[in-house]
Amino acid sequence: MQPLFLKPVFKERIWGGTALKKEFGYDIPSDITGECWAISAHPNGPSVIENGPYAGTTLDNLWREHPELFGNPKEEVFPLLTKILDANMDLSVQVHPDDAYAKVNENGELGKTECWYIIDCKEDADMIFGHNAKTKEELIEQIQEGKWNDLLRRVKIKPGDFFYVPSGTIHALCEGTLVLETQQSSDTTYRVYDYDRRDAEGNLRELHLEKAIEVTTVPHQDAKNSPKVMEHDHATVTTYVESEFFSVYKWDVHGKASFAFEEQYLLFSVIKGQGSLTHNGEKYDLGKGTHFIIPVGFGEFEIDGDCEIIVSHT
Repeated sequence: MQPLFLKPVFKERIWGGTALKKEFGYDIPSDITGECWAISAHPNGPSVIENGPYAGTTLDNLWREHPELFGNPKEEVFPLLTKILDANMDLSVQVHPDDAYAKVNENGELGKTECWYIIDCKEDADMIFGHNAKTKEELIEQIQEGKWNDLLRRVKIKPGDFFYVPSGTIHALCEGTLVLETQQSSDTTYRVYDYDRRDAEGNLRELHLEKAIEVTTVPHQDAKNSPKVMEHDHATVTTYVESEFFSVYKWDVHGKASFAFEEQYLLFSVIKGQGSLTHNGEKYDLGKGTHFIIPVGFGEFEIDGDCEIIVSHT
């Protein structure tokens, strides 16, 4: 049994830039590359296994053809999607549906609860997180009248911050932010406002106001999550969130740290530093920007180095 290393998929976006190349050395398609779909089984951009007996297989096919690697799950689709986002410009103000709404209105797609770990951001950066409307009527009125400064809440951010973003939360990453995002495997976004930007053909980008208003949580509710920190054998493990959709941790490894997992497959993204993973006498290099999955039954392994890793599971 081997870790499953994954080749990312890149997405060009009107708000993207070149940070994915500068920070991680990725071979990006253009200077407006906004998204790295690092661990994905979504049909709009499935990752490909790079090593071992499953090399060349997409993650969605592996999920279907070898469910034993994932503990024979009940879900039809791989439930998570890990991205790195380069917000070179402000993203659109947006909101995502929950599972029930998406199932009915988006052809069975999952809803989209997500979370963000701020890898880096410019000095004095902020983001849009929530709104000030007390009722749906007030929400509709302020959207229709374009009272964005009154409606939208802005929150200051800094590197190392973590935000849990439940479905129904109006939000937007803003200029100069580099984020690792863990989310449900969904590609459904309802734009509320896009600063009257035009696409490459000169057209205003589509908004989805009717659906956005339907799914927005009113009044806004801040998700309550308090990170928990544990010291573990040359590693500091920070638990950011444990929800019905996913659990997310950061492992700060300094030296040789031993771990053991039998019952759970785990998703790993190295966001800083470098090291190696040793399992059953085999050694695998871990560089900044490496993404991999360890299957169910993987057992004991050792990570040696000086690195920061975002780890997640359902």
